[in-house]
Amino acid sequence: MNTQLKGALLTMSGGICWGISGSVGQYLFTRQGMDSRWLVPVRLGAAGLILFCWCLVRYGRKTFEPWKTRRTALDLFIYGVTGISCCQFFYFLTIQLSSAAIGTILQDLSPVTILLAMCVLERRLPRPFEVISILLALLGIFLITTHGDIRHMAVSSAALVTGIVCALSVTVYNVEPRELLARFPVTILQAWAFLMGSIVIALIFRPWNYGYVPNLPGYLGIAFVVVVGNVIAFTAYMGGVKLIGPEKSILYGFSEPVSAAVISTLCLGSSFTAWDAAGFAAVFIMMVIISTGKTT
Repeated sequence: MNTQLKGALLTMSGGICWGISGSVGQYLFTRQGMDSRWLVPVRLGAAGLILFCWCLVRYGRKTFEPWKTRRTALDLFIYGVTGISCCQFFYFLTIQLSSAAIGTILQDLSPVTILLAMCVLERRLPRPFEVISILLALLGIFLITTHGDIRHMAVSSAALVTGIVCALSVTVYNVEPRELLARFPVTILQAWAFLMGSIVIALIFRPWNYGYVPNLPGYLGIAFVVVVGNVIAFTAYMGGVKLIGPEKSILYGFSEPVSAAVISTLCLGSSFTAWDAAGFAAVFIMMVIISTGKTT
């Protein structure tokens, strides 16, 4: 198997795992009565422990090196808490407020927020193809949230806000940790990010006060979103990025909202209209333009 095909399959597989995980999260919220404020710290903590143990075996003492200087420790906190963990929390909160399909497609607006952040950092105006991609993203949001009728919202305003915050969090962990990513393996950073996020979110929302006890399907769902949605999805996607680069990976990663839309519609009874399909198409074209750097 050649490198390009292998990379494409890995990134698509990672996206599909994330999409299925989002749908399982929707199942846990709608059928099992879970709350994102309970699920997310549990999910992050379990995934963090798995990755942390793996890093100890693979890297040994190097696992603790990001904490050796105040600068890298602060960068790691920003990357892990305001980036990775906030993204995870607001992603699942958006799913709880809407559906897995809506949560994943709003998260996929992150290329535009990253683009705008880079324009600010580089002190420049967006280029013509970047302006077109921004307009397509706005069109996609309009079609998905209003279904063509501005007088009525097809998605709650709360879900729209949390979805956009999720995309902004993706921007943080893509733009902020350049020095960290150059110095440390991503799995080490991800392990600490999950562990820190679990602690911070648990301290804020105190899930132990919810008195929630899952049944067997609930435990199986939690295990799925931890192992498939975090560990396997992350490993597969980042393996693909290493082979084919982030520009192509972002396109194959569109398998995430597509798989989430199919599963949530067919298995969980979520609605998916022609307006939603048009919005998805606009966001996909936006991603093509940004990743290729041209409009044709």
